[in-house]
Amino acid sequence: MQDSTQHSLIGQSINFLGVLEQVSQVAPLSKPVLIIGERGTGKEVIASRLHYLSQRWDKTLLKTNCAALPESLLESDLFGHEAGAFTGATRKHQGRFERADGGTLFLDEIASMSLRVQEKLLRVIEYGEFERVGGAEIINSDVRIIGAANVDLPQLAAEGHFREDLLDRLSFDVITLPPLRYRQDDIPLLADHFGLGMVKQLKRDFFPGFTESAREKLSRYAWPGNLRELKNVIERAVYRSEPDQLINEIIFDPFASPFRNLADPPIQTEPQSSESTESTTTYDFPMDFKAQVRAYEIQLLQAALQQHHYHQRRTAQALGLSYHQLRSQLRKYDLLPHKQEKPQAVENSV
Repeated sequence: MQDSTQHSLIGQSINFLGVLEQVSQVAPLSKPVLIIGERGTGKEVIASRLHYLSQRWDKTLLKTNCAALPESLLESDLFGHEAGAFTGATRKHQGRFERADGGTLFLDEIASMSLRVQEKLLRVIEYGEFERVGGAEIINSDVRIIGAANVDLPQLAAEGHFREDLLDRLSFDVITLPPLRYRQDDIPLLADHFGLGMVKQLKRDFFPGFTESAREKLSRYAWPGNLRELKNVIERAVYRSEPDQLINEIIFDPFASPFRNLADPPIQTEPQSSESTESTTTYDFPMDFKAQVRAYEIQLLQAALQQHHYHQRRTAQALGLSYHQLRSQLRKYDLLPHKQEKPQAVENSV
């Protein structure tokens, strides 16, 4: 397996180990398998593991993203086409089912497949045969199919958007991948793995690790983007840190900025007089700068919360902050209700 995918197989949580056990049990069979999971949970890597643990490990493994191609091109990509089958088809093309004969074909985003292509896929699964686009020759193919989706396929089938008979054939077994927020024990291991990898890219001497505060932030975050998001957050934190210091700053939302989504300033048609540009605010010095800033921030937070009826996501948006940045500020000034300090409140916010 390629090194770039090894991170998805790092873990010790019960939920993650349960998935690996299920993969080990179904891998030796040549039955179709469905992998269900949120974006970034490692569906493609699990598909590779199913192939390399099977008796087809030394045969071809091909992968295609069904959402990346329109219906006509996806049909040609999977089943091939004859010369002259359509405009631009100047020669015969072997599809993935021919090229993966004896091996495994991974179909990612299978829910995006049109009903017409689904019908041809069902025929391959049931009879092991198909025809190229624009051809009449029956071609036999022995391919194990692994499908993946991040949507509720039974619900799509009930709504008529996915063939129920195809779903029955594909779901000999279904592997549902746990989101990262259900793999709390794995977050520190993965964070260190990604951190070490980024240190190597930067050609630094050593990886200093994270402060306890940073690790707490990582464990409390909900990770809607799962492993892919964790990798970005950790690599960003490493490259922005000093090489010889523990990493403390964790930036979850790189788009967060006080200048984000600000309206364009009004165009001045006439120069302002010096009197109009002078500040009318007066201050009494000396003063306690930190106390003044603290009082102002608390006042601003309380006013925003009250105006938005204490809805934290709306308050965060009004202040130009991410949800987690607002939570951090509220925690800093002890403005959070005590019941929301519990760790499980993070999950409920997803």
